[in-house]
Amino acid sequence: MKQPVLVLNANFEPLNVCDTRRALGLIMNGKAEMVANGRGYIHTTRLSYPRPAVIRLEHMVKRPRPRVKLTKREVFRRDNYTCQYCGRQTAHMTIDHVIPRHRGGQHRWDNLVAACPNCNRRKGGRILAEANMALRRRPAEPAPTATYLFGRHLADNADWRKYIEGW
Repeated sequence: MKQPVLVLNANFEPLNVCDTRRALGLIMNGKAEMVANGRGYIHTTRLSYPRPAVIRLEHMVKRPRPRVKLTKREVFRRDNYTCQYCGRQTAHMTIDHVIPRHRGGQHRWDNLVAACPNCNRRKGGRILAEANMALRRRPAEPAPTATYLFGRHLADNADWRKYIEGW
């Protein structure tokens, strides 16, 4: 009941991911229809219900364009868990402000990068020129495409690929 289910808008635009329990509630209340079932059935004493993998809402939901939230995890994900100074991939990453906050740097997408602890210590509270370091890639806010937002679920849910990659 905790497996993720892709929720599509009425025009098949990916909206969200919910769990199976919520998806079944939407289907039974007539607010959604099942688009893909590849997970078998849920059996009760009287009935069997198909376990949805993808559902589509009956009515169009207007919403603002999604934005990727600025979190530590998303900065690491944007930078592919790679140090933006030396290029090393490690499990222990830190966040570095390209322009340090005490020098007027802000906590924004274009000023944050993933860095390994060694490079972060080496740079310290200096700017890149003072530390004689360079960035491998200019930091920017990631585009909120469906592949970026829901791509981490694709490995476990092959049924989703045709709905996510089309957007």
